[in-house]
Amino acid sequence: MSLQHRWRPAAMDVALAAVVAVLLTATAVATPGAGPVDYVAVLAGALTLVVWRRAPVPALLVTTLCMLVYSAHAQPGPPASFPVMVTVFATVRAGHRAIAAVAGAVFLGGTLAVNLAAAAGQPPQEIVQKTTLLLGWFLAAGVTATVTRHRQAYLVQVERRAAEAERTREEAALRRAGEERLRIARELHDSLTHTISVIKVQAGVAVHLARKRGEEVPAALLAIQEASGEAMRELRATLEVLREPDGDPPASGLDRLTHLVERARSTGVPATVTVTGDRRDLPAEVDRAAYRIVQEALTNVSKHAGPATASVRVDYGKEELTVQVDDDGRANGDPCDPGVGLLGMRERVTALGGRLRTGPRPEGGFTVRAELPLQEAR
Repeated sequence: MSLQHRWRPAAMDVALAAVVAVLLTATAVATPGAGPVDYVAVLAGALTLVVWRRAPVPALLVTTLCMLVYSAHAQPGPPASFPVMVTVFATVRAGHRAIAAVAGAVFLGGTLAVNLAAAAGQPPQEIVQKTTLLLGWFLAAGVTATVTRHRQAYLVQVERRAAEAERTREEAALRRAGEERLRIARELHDSLTHTISVIKVQAGVAVHLARKRGEEVPAALLAIQEASGEAMRELRATLEVLREPDGDPPASGLDRLTHLVERARSTGVPATVTVTGDRRDLPAEVDRAAYRIVQEALTNVSKHAGPATASVRVDYGKEELTVQVDDDGRANGDPCDPGVGLLGMRERVTALGGRLRTGPRPEGGFTVRAELPLQEAR
């Protein structure tokens, strides 16, 4: 709750107490026979309304006593009942109906007795009628307080039910998401894992037979064998994430950058690596994103750039990590029609609050530059 919301009811209570104090003081001034005790009782009873919300029962007791004293000395009539009526409302709303009923009965009974004693020899019908009218107002205050209390309880119950329904929807959504993850994991395991395993086994057999016959193993065959093994490793890590989404998967990071570049070389892409800055541990998501960006960029070079060389530069800055991959082949991307790989790069960088620049180089070739902030990632 904001400061303004906390102080608004308190300001209203102070204003109410001030208004009632002025009205009762004016009544006391206009009432013959009012003395210092009456003025003290009026001010005390009115100023007690400052706490009628926070301490309804003490406020009720104080106002009842003060207004009884005032009524016994000056017989001011109905105005003396205003503070008592307000505190009766507050006490009933707080759930103390018995105390409110007793206090109201004591006040009405006391004022009725004082007025009847002061009007000796006069018809008591008018006094009884005034007291009956006040009784009706007290009952109305009690009924209104009861309705307010039930309404507040109903609103609390509605809010609780809404929160419970929201929690149930969230649990159902999480359960459906978990079931979908397991389904995807099963499909990947039953189809893709088998296919990659066959590629890896066949490549291994071909390499073994070539070496057994004393032939030189083709570089492309070695690259297939190595790539299939790497694909199996990453696929197992992905399956672990799908089955255990709360765990930390053994993800690839820049610690495997050298291995990634060596694999690119084995596919016929001469690549170099340059690392600047103080090399240090990175946030897991930044480390993983940087690795995937370099991996996708080198893959694009081998697929689209034709005969080309690539250079990978990694700069460890104080506040951000910069990764840049340049090649000197044909431009391997159209800025107006980016491929799925480039879109995936942009999604990764945007999720980390970074910046990505891709496009042809003026001197020929293509460049991919990603700037990944470190502070936001942490």
